[in-house]
Amino acid sequence: MKDYRDVIIRPIITEKSMKLMAEDNKYTFEVAKSTNKVEIRQAVEAIWNVKVEQVNTSNSKQRTKRVGRYMGKVPAVHKAIVKLKEGYSIDLFGDAE
Repeated sequence: MKDYRDVIIRPIITEKSMKLMAEDNKYTFEVAKSTNKVEIRQAVEAIWNVKVEQVNTSNSKQRTKRVGRYMGKVPAVHKAIVKLKEGYSIDLFGDAE
């Protein structure tokens, strides 16, 4: 069994993920490549003390990206979109009010 903090790598903060967070109570995380939905659910519930309703995962492939004349690579990422049950929320930004 992995440590829960090794499963969740970081939250993904984009305009789309912020909209999902505000409207549907869904949070987007980058997770370790070898994890499954059950491990992600257990990790989120253990770290933030919330109840998870649903977990969706996706794998994005590595691709090349060009900036001017320079070619680079965008890394492959394993993402998880976690929907929390009604009444629960995660404070990602540390706004203690």
